[in-house]
Amino acid sequence: QLQLVESGGGLVQPGGSLRLSCAASGSTLDNYIVGWFRQAPGKEREGVSYINMIDGRTNYQDSVKGRFTISGDNAKNTVYLQMNSLKFEDAGVYYCAVSAFQMTTMTPELFGYWGQGTQVTVSS
Repeated sequence: QLQLVESGGGLVQPGGSLRLSCAASGSTLDNYIVGWFRQAPGKEREGVSYINMIDGRTNYQDSVKGRFTISGDNAKNTVYLQMNSLKFEDAGVYYCAVSAFQMTTMTPELFGYWGQGTQVTVSS
């Protein structure tokens, strides 16, 4: 059974950076799409970015393009989300998720495995 554990969240000032990690166990990630979602209080869960671990293709939500970078390390069975120039609106719980489906739109229903989430707080 694939299990995902996120880490790296925390409190950061606007303009700051964080790197989130998603460590997998129980299965390798190299045949899946791995995505990061976030959910702010009172809002729906939204897709932030994903990476196709087979061919390395990546996809980003428009609001994070140029600021966030997703990457994967098959040797460590881990996916990272480097977040730079953080804004207040980036705050929320960030979830790592895995999908076996190809996609053009990142919707939660396509992802079958989820981590517990890690909190990102952006505050001055």
